[in-house]
Amino acid sequence: MTIFVVEDDKAIFNSLKEQLGQWSFTVKGPEDFHDVMVDFIDEKPHLVIMDIQLPAYDGFHWCREIRAVSKVPIIFLSSRDHPMDMVMAMNMGADDYVQKPFHSDVLLAKIQALLRRTYAYGEEAPDVLEWNGAMIDMKRSVIRKAGNEVELTKNEFFILAVLVQSNDEIVSRDDLIRKLWDDERFVNDNTLTVNVTRLRQKLTELGLGEAIVTKKGLGYMATTL
Repeated sequence: MTIFVVEDDKAIFNSLKEQLGQWSFTVKGPEDFHDVMVDFIDEKPHLVIMDIQLPAYDGFHWCREIRAVSKVPIIFLSSRDHPMDMVMAMNMGADDYVQKPFHSDVLLAKIQALLRRTYAYGEEAPDVLEWNGAMIDMKRSVIRKAGNEVELTKNEFFILAVLVQSNDEIVSRDDLIRKLWDDERFVNDNTLTVNVTRLRQKLTELGLGEAIVTKKGLGYMATTL
């Protein structure tokens, strides 16, 4: 299992990596503390350990961002001992709070308990796709980028999901219509055109209007900008 440790203190990060590695956990961390979500989406961790005091944005900010797209367990690990920090962490969606300095056996016990509780009935499939710096929430039919969120209709979301899953490849209009029919969404050629136009207009709000390309006579393609 992968544990995503958002900790800027290299000594603590390496210590956690070594200790958790002895229990066969894979420990990963963000490359850039200005954009933690990119690595979070890439790594698809089973649990997150989050410090509060971080470069750029604090741990509360990243906890809120993660909670907007994922139910992954989050443990705050911080030297801050004010009760309000603990209350705020839990209100932001954290599952537990461990104060530094910490005993590694206590932290390990909390990690194992949370993992058992969360994944005892089978691992959930990933519910978020990263595309051109945006996050596509497969369960809520929304796409988010830089703090902005756009809600899509069922047809718009289905079309976007199909195109993004074949990113940089042309998907023919016939294939799209057939997939919509298979999903019991009955559209004709004109309705498909209207839906793609509306989808593009909504993506423009996130600076992604050019990311859906029409290939005349062939179909549509989601592109990497």
